[in-house]
Amino acid sequence: MKNVGFIGWRGIVGSVLLERMIKKKDFDYINTIFFTTSQFGQLIPFNIQNKCKILQNAYDIEILSSLDIIITCQGSQYTNKIYSKLRLIGWNGFWIDASSYLRTSINSVIILDPINLNLIKKKIDIGIKTFVGGNCTVSLMLMALGGLFQDNLIEWLSVSTYQAASGAGSNFMRELLLQMKFISEIPNFTKNYTNILDIDKKISKNIKKNNFPQKYFSVPLAGSLIPWIDKKVNDGQTKEEWKGQFETNKILNTKNIIPIDGICVRIGTLRSHSQSFTIKLKQQLSLDNIQNIIKSHNKWVKVIPNDMNNTINNLTPVAVSGKLDIPIGRIKKLNIDKNCFSAFSVGDQLLWGAAEPLRRMLKLLLDY
Repeated sequence: MKNVGFIGWRGIVGSVLLERMIKKKDFDYINTIFFTTSQFGQLIPFNIQNKCKILQNAYDIEILSSLDIIITCQGSQYTNKIYSKLRLIGWNGFWIDASSYLRTSINSVIILDPINLNLIKKKIDIGIKTFVGGNCTVSLMLMALGGLFQDNLIEWLSVSTYQAASGAGSNFMRELLLQMKFISEIPNFTKNYTNILDIDKKISKNIKKNNFPQKYFSVPLAGSLIPWIDKKVNDGQTKEEWKGQFETNKILNTKNIIPIDGICVRIGTLRSHSQSFTIKLKQQLSLDNIQNIIKSHNKWVKVIPNDMNNTINNLTPVAVSGKLDIPIGRIKKLNIDKNCFSAFSVGDQLLWGAAEPLRRMLKLLLDY
């Protein structure tokens, strides 16, 4: 039985991963040592059948170096501090990471096994030991459009993302709720006889007050949106937008780069990311053909008919929250080019966009 260290299980991604692993009984097949950066020495605060019941120090290199596999959701700062130290002393175990820190390393593989299982296996065979979860929107996009990528049909892709507050972390989720609460505390705003324009003016005035909760977002998100995620990089892109092309092509191991670009937007949704695609194909295909290619790729992608009722009931963050399904709809040809079509997809970014690829990578290593 492999000794597996679990770090960052208390955070938002780690909590989802822990929940999934308990549900799928993954802990029955490993000896798990749980680590903490601040509460080591305390008892594990949940009931899992494993030998070590005490939380260990996440900075203890000696204990970490005794493990066969480390799975971490602690974040890039932790990986930056610990990963190199372990490798420098000769630790040759498997490192599975939710953070972005190692994604650009030539010695790492970005994991999304329904898309790149063969590449993952090939890298294991040649001795690669570092496996990293991808950017949330990139992973969700690939799950939705995997069939088109697999058949090498995409010439270029433009994407606009609509990303939930949970993509930034639990503090941002709480702040969005506080902003919603702040906005709703308008006297008589629910009463029908109150002039809605007066309410709108009061809300706009309240949002601009100095005591409006915006410590983490720095600006209002509730009642608004933020068309900027992460820091600025080259050519006016944000890093979140840059990841679309880089990570997609690394996951697919492409010889010729598939051009991908767009704009990433934070919206006032708690959980699950949405994306609008404009796709240029290398050849003209019928809508039926496109839909068949998409839905036949993996068991999680669900093609939603392009009508109002199906769209508003099945193609929203509310509809997919907590589910592994990846619905994709609004599939239609565009007037701008005979080989262009649009689509809209949504997925729970805490599952396929974060925790699930890590869980499946761990299982793959145990079964390999």
